[in-house]
Amino acid sequence: MLSRKNRLLLLKVFSLFSVVRGYNILMIVLAQYLASIYILAHQLPVREVVLDVNLFIIVISSALVVASGYIINNFYDAEKDLINKPRKSMIDRFVGQQFKLTTYFILNFLAVIAASYVSFKAVFFFSAYIFGIWIYSHKLKRLPFIGNFVSATLAIAPFFAVFVYYKNFENVIFVHAMFLFLLILAREMIKDLENLKGDLVQNYKTIPILYGGKVSKILISILILLTLIPSLLLILKFDVGYMNYYFMACVVLLILFLVLLIKSKSKREYVWLHNILKLIIIVGVFSILLIDVDLVLNRIL
Repeated sequence: MLSRKNRLLLLKVFSLFSVVRGYNILMIVLAQYLASIYILAHQLPVREVVLDVNLFIIVISSALVVASGYIINNFYDAEKDLINKPRKSMIDRFVGQQFKLTTYFILNFLAVIAASYVSFKAVFFFSAYIFGIWIYSHKLKRLPFIGNFVSATLAIAPFFAVFVYYKNFENVIFVHAMFLFLLILAREMIKDLENLKGDLVQNYKTIPILYGGKVSKILISILILLTLIPSLLLILKFDVGYMNYYFMACVVLLILFLVLLIKSKSKREYVWLHNILKLIIIVGVFSILLIDVDLVLNRIL
């Protein structure tokens, strides 16, 4: 049996993991490496990509900045989350606000120091990324559409860092990026419908609050329809191996999503819609392996 002190320590560790959303960070790290191996540096041997110290530092710096971003976002949204996510908020409160701020600054400092090993451009990029997350959490997230757009942009920034590192400008990469960006933007707008009550209390100027749920649904529907374009391009025009089956499934799921969106009215239904988009994104990370199932075996040396 654990002592009371050890149980409290375990709760604090679990709370911090919840605050920084450790599972999301693990997915980002995995996605960056898979994207590097299968898409951005597909011409290089797997071992060279995996053992690239610069890539490792870029990935670690991204993880540190994203973790700090979740912390500062949690810091500013503490009261709102008590309304929208009461269970999660109770877990997060095992870590004090002062400790969150201290951890936030430490993680950002470590990220910039690590990036300095790669280049001055990397330092500039991650410094700008840190500032972008802060200004979003402090000001921009309260603004209609601008907050959603900036949030989606910040979400794909870690992949942009790897993209710039490898300087791969193939059209298929931009189509993949557009698919992911539109999907994340639609998810951010669904979250506004999902968190309507807390946003209203905290005086957030989101689209559902200013223009109503109907307008918000129309905009989300447009984004989903636009997402079908890169999906179809990746199926019909580009060679993505067996990953084309993933995009075929996405087309079906996105059409189903539109049907459910039209009928949705309650927070529970919006949570389901949010989870559908989240599932598409998570499965998409692992589906990168389908681009060439023999790739790792053939290029391991």
